[in-house]
Amino acid sequence: MSTVSHGNYGLWRHPDDRTAEYTDVRYWVDLATTLEAGGFDMLFIADAVGQLDVYGGDASAALAHAVQTPVTDPLLAISAMAAATSHLGFGVTVSTTYETPYLLARKFSTLDHLTGGRVGWNVVTSLLDSAARNIIGRDRQIAHDERYAIAQEFLEVTYKLWEGSWEPDAVVRDRESGVYTDPSKVHGIGHEGTYFSVPGAHLVEPSPQRTPVLLQAGTSPAGREFAARNAEVVFASDPRPEVLRANVDAVRRRAAELGRSPDSVKFITSVEIVTDSTDSAAHAKARDLAAHHDLQGGLVLLSALSGVDWSQYGVDEPIRAFDTDASRSILSVVDGAGDQRAITLRDYVGGLGGFGGRLFVGSGRTVADELEEYAQRTGVDGFNVAYHVTPGSFVDVAEHLVPVLRRRGRLPEAAEPGTLRQRLFPGGAAQLPADHPGARFRSSAARERISPSV
Repeated sequence: MSTVSHGNYGLWRHPDDRTAEYTDVRYWVDLATTLEAGGFDMLFIADAVGQLDVYGGDASAALAHAVQTPVTDPLLAISAMAAATSHLGFGVTVSTTYETPYLLARKFSTLDHLTGGRVGWNVVTSLLDSAARNIIGRDRQIAHDERYAIAQEFLEVTYKLWEGSWEPDAVVRDRESGVYTDPSKVHGIGHEGTYFSVPGAHLVEPSPQRTPVLLQAGTSPAGREFAARNAEVVFASDPRPEVLRANVDAVRRRAAELGRSPDSVKFITSVEIVTDSTDSAAHAKARDLAAHHDLQGGLVLLSALSGVDWSQYGVDEPIRAFDTDASRSILSVVDGAGDQRAITLRDYVGGLGGFGGRLFVGSGRTVADELEEYAQRTGVDGFNVAYHVTPGSFVDVAEHLVPVLRRRGRLPEAAEPGTLRQRLFPGGAAQLPADHPGARFRSSAARERISPSV
């Protein structure tokens, strides 16, 4: 996240952490080059557009503990990082709740051009009341399920702009005739819907991927339905492997019911990794990191995400599930169903392995063994590695874990050329597959040029 502390609350105080340099473009360029050299597929950047003011009733704790506050726009560093790399992908979070589809389509088309087709969009709906107050003048955020209804129409508009507005051969660049674009091959989309009216044509000529790779997270019923319809990469998180597997299977099954190939959706889950040359060295490192952990910072973030002020509750008492209009998936993991005991606040945010997902500690070989077993149990295709400190957490993974995974054939020795979509789906096309709902908005000329078998 383009901030001091995201899920690693308190660790900005660690002497090896550089996140306080997040306002310096060189920090981002160094991070991108480190990840590319280390064998990572993509840098994923989260975002939030409101102050975290649920805990204690105001933003004081978030400001004091640097929990997602302050935060800058994550889109603006992407082009600098792309210029310094050749194949690293960039997944960036932008909310459908407070953006407009016409302007957002232009931003992502621009980034897709500037990155050479290496950009993805993490599609989210906003949950912070503070964002609603400051952006659209409402006292509260839009109700949970309505946010997803807005998001679905938002995506329909962007599909029309990206896929159907410009025909594949609209740009002719004919120097002799002086015609750059054939006007007959650029079309207004004529969208009139419940939430959006967009009559005109897309502003940007077709980019390498046209539609960026679509990422999405959410395990509520509305979130799963949205993911099954639209997402190419789904973030699925739950500390209980059997529940995570059930969520993965449910989205795959629903995607197939909607006419999509089950292989057209990849699933990743967030994990925290502490690794070193030996198990004992890794555990010593984990103890050092844990000493900088900030329990109150974790409560600030949990309060913002859940919509519940946890300053009013004892940290060692079982967490109660609440019906809120914030993130329902955050609270869905604390209902204690089937557990020996209910989860407490200290369990959830009191140490390493909180919002960053399950914690793996050990040598590269140990962590590789555990990741393989975890992927088998849960059905995920890959992992979103949450950091404790930057760049150290990623440097450790690159040095100790990546070589083991490469020897086992779990990671390629080198990246193949192509777009981010082609890297995530080897053998596929740069653009959306024909079975994706967005593909139906293509012009007939575009459909003829893209094989239905892709």
